[in-house]
Amino acid sequence: MSVSVDFTDVTRSYGAVNALDGFTLHIEPGELVALLGPSGCGKTTALRILAGLDDATSGTVAVDGRDIGNVPANKRDMGMVFQAYSLFPHLTVLDNVAFGLKMRGKSKNRRLSRAAEMLDMVGLAQHRDKFTSELSGGQQQRVALARALAIAPRVLLLDEPLSALDAKVRAALRDEIRRVQLEVGTTTLFVTHDQEEALAIADRVGVMSHGRLEQLAPPADVYAHPSTPFVAEFVGLTNKVPARVSGGRAHLLGASVPTLPGSVPSGAGLAMVRPESVTITADPAGPATITSVAFLGAISRVHLTLPDGAVISAQMASSAARAFTPGDAATVGLEPGLETGGVLVVAA
Repeated sequence: MSVSVDFTDVTRSYGAVNALDGFTLHIEPGELVALLGPSGCGKTTALRILAGLDDATSGTVAVDGRDIGNVPANKRDMGMVFQAYSLFPHLTVLDNVAFGLKMRGKSKNRRLSRAAEMLDMVGLAQHRDKFTSELSGGQQQRVALARALAIAPRVLLLDEPLSALDAKVRAALRDEIRRVQLEVGTTTLFVTHDQEEALAIADRVGVMSHGRLEQLAPPADVYAHPSTPFVAEFVGLTNKVPARVSGGRAHLLGASVPTLPGSVPSGAGLAMVRPESVTITADPAGPATITSVAFLGAISRVHLTLPDGAVISAQMASSAARAFTPGDAATVGLEPGLETGGVLVVAA
């Protein structure tokens, strides 16, 4: 049965430094929440406190409504997967997965049966009798995931589990982790500094800065409706476009767009606009100038300079970007979708 997790006003101080500063988070039973942020923002500290590997200076942590502050780590029933695989080289893949069950006193038949079941779930049944040194990095991390799930933990904790892998393996294993988590239904806390991972895998993303949650929302909302300038800049690429605000609307690039909560109330500001929300039209009399075109495969980014000297980027299909060449003049506008979505405008 899935459980809830609650951090309530948790702080963790190291001398004068607060790694967590009034951190509050509720995770629904069966939910996968990703904590996203730069190094030193407190996301791993939060995970370690939940695991029992570190102690909160103040505040409470509860699982299924029960305060676990005094429960030792080995009694918390947590499954953990780290960046380092932490597998036993002298044991077979099957015995690695079964290890946690052995420590819990399960019978040999029970633990080997459960380990085989987990290996099948992560697609490694055919490798059960190999040693971990015979596996690739991605396969070893699948073994680590299977081992964490074998004990049927109440909460699954994933601490940067994919950062040591190459890009293609990372993307594949990311999708695999999400598939398995949905299948098992385990409440999960996933810590990462990779925004693509967080947006792709989570039910909700918590963006952290200086020990606090800046925003907690579904991935699409975090991306489209950032609640603070930090979130707007940290998640995705963002243009800072000069704008004027009046009457709850931002006027920029010839358009009038609603402002999001947290925007400057009036006067001059900088609108945080995603590159895919910028439109470009080839126009010999246009006021903007194309400075470069970056080919990124299926998409390209076109960089241009506005009359006031501001440099912005537009993102589009590469087939469309072929129409633009550095030095061309162009007219710049905004996608109609911003009329309903709005923009965050910060102080200039």
